[in-house]
Amino acid sequence: MLGASARLHEQIRATLLRRGRTPGLRTAKATLAVITAYLLAEVLHLSEHPIVAALMALLVVQLTLYKTLIHGLGHIGGVLTGVLVAFGVANVVGLTWWSLGAVVAGSLAAGRLLRLGPHLFEAPITAMLLLEVGAGGVHALTRVAEALLGAGVGITVSVLIAPPLYLQPAGEAIGDLAERMATFARDLADGLRGPWSRSAADYWLTQARAVREEVLHADLTVARAEESTRLHPHARSARDAQPRLRITLTGLERCHLTLRTLTRAILDRTYFMPLPEQSAAYTPDQRAALADLLITTAAALDSVTPIATGTNPDTARHRVEAHLAELDIQRHRINTLLSVDPQTDQAAWKQHGALLASIDRLRVEIAAAARQADEATPPEATHTPLVTAPAHPNQHGLKPHDDVGPDTPIVSPKPSHIAQ
Repeated sequence: MLGASARLHEQIRATLLRRGRTPGLRTAKATLAVITAYLLAEVLHLSEHPIVAALMALLVVQLTLYKTLIHGLGHIGGVLTGVLVAFGVANVVGLTWWSLGAVVAGSLAAGRLLRLGPHLFEAPITAMLLLEVGAGGVHALTRVAEALLGAGVGITVSVLIAPPLYLQPAGEAIGDLAERMATFARDLADGLRGPWSRSAADYWLTQARAVREEVLHADLTVARAEESTRLHPHARSARDAQPRLRITLTGLERCHLTLRTLTRAILDRTYFMPLPEQSAAYTPDQRAALADLLITTAAALDSVTPIATGTNPDTARHRVEAHLAELDIQRHRINTLLSVDPQTDQAAWKQHGALLASIDRLRVEIAAAARQADEATPPEATHTPLVTAPAHPNQHGLKPHDDVGPDTPIVSPKPSHIAQ
């Protein structure tokens, strides 16, 4: 119970105070836009209760200037559709239970005809509000004026109050992803040094998959940063930083997939062994060597963080290169420890080959995450893997054109004496 409470507290803290985010900026902008639109409509005597102006201002204010301008037209269309439907019903019957149903159905039908898309439900919401406060006669024209006024106020507030470029949140989100992956690598290394079993292998694969949440968050934040530069008056410096952010994120996303594949390869070998011999899936020396490699991997991932945030990236790249050099030495050691004669144990040969292939790919993707945006040749074009593909099946035992996903099983058929 205490652990769940601590996790909830951490989630709330991260949501409200995530690094790089200005606390309360969006709330302040939306509140200011609503109050300004309402007061301005009152000063202009558009109506006694200018709720439509406030509603439109609230809908138009978005996180980025581009989204405010592009979605503003959709918001205006949705609100005006609701105004017109409410005007027609109010002039005929007023507010009853069946007129309310007619307003909702009519607004949705009109919205679909006008292809309002994500703004479809703004039409019936506006219509219901207006049916309550009155939308007959001259009220319809004043509601239209309020809608236009609120939209203008929302756009003005979005332009005047420092539209954020979201560069720092994007860099910090990528840094958080690198740190999360490094933490997972260290934890897996600790797990490999302890007792090993099927339940342990299952647990670590689940933990590897859980990193996907951080991947999705980083991808969303970088996409928002890219969107925020569109139509922004001071976006030149941000556009210069975008290639670095995207390259680093792409490399880390592939690192995550490779870590999942590596963890799955470990799990598959463990499941291949009979229940009494699970711990013998890998010898203590093999698990210790793999744990050492994962520790070096974690250090390399930690060194990627300054590249994402832009804090002394050149020094960080030198650190990554040093860790990759150490990683190469450890890869040679694991390659030696996992060498198996395919004629003696073909299953182990395939399964160890899959693990070694994942280690090779992990090294390549870390290098890709750290490379500069102006490098013409990606690291994979210059890197020679340690694992040589056999002449017939590859390391996964698949044909050359078969797809291998991040969690594709690579277990060879079990001998008949092994329980399924």
